[in-house]
Amino acid sequence: MTELTRLNESARPAAPASVAEGQRAMMSGFPTGVAVLTTTEPDGTPRGMTISSVCSVTLDPPVLLVCLRGGSPTLRSVLDTGRFAVNLLHGAARPVAELFASGAPDRFDRVRWEYDADDPYTAGPHLLHDAHAVADCQVSDEHRSGDHLVVFGSVLRVTPFADRQPLVYGKRQYRAWPVGTDVH
Repeated sequence: MTELTRLNESARPAAPASVAEGQRAMMSGFPTGVAVLTTTEPDGTPRGMTISSVCSVTLDPPVLLVCLRGGSPTLRSVLDTGRFAVNLLHGAARPVAELFASGAPDRFDRVRWEYDADDPYTAGPHLLHDAHAVADCQVSDEHRSGDHLVVFGSVLRVTPFADRQPLVYGKRQYRAWPVGTDVH
């Protein structure tokens, strides 16, 4: 055994009890932006949930993907209406992220939002005071993976809000961007 191998062995953390726990631990160290996905029931009732699994797939054509837990009321509404909005939260919106992660039934009563059903590009309620940008999407494809559904959305419109910094989440902590100092 070389000195380097021995040093690496002693620094290696204990193996997790399962691969799933190892993946959870690994991904908790991968900071992500925080978003609230919103949509409506066919009757206009708002639905929403906090997500961190959102990704830009392509710019030509513009497509985002989101991952939603199977069986959630929000996912059911996304599939029923074929539309959703991704509200990227700003740095001071931690309470909103926690509210929409909680599943509280009155969460839309506790935030300021806007939804224009007559606007053909509005795909879900906009959290105007808590987002730094909103993307309205139309479902273009879906793929089941384990207990989640990966939903692809063609981007209909993006609404940025100037002078708002993003909220990020990692290591079970929320932070406003930029975090710390740059590494050169």
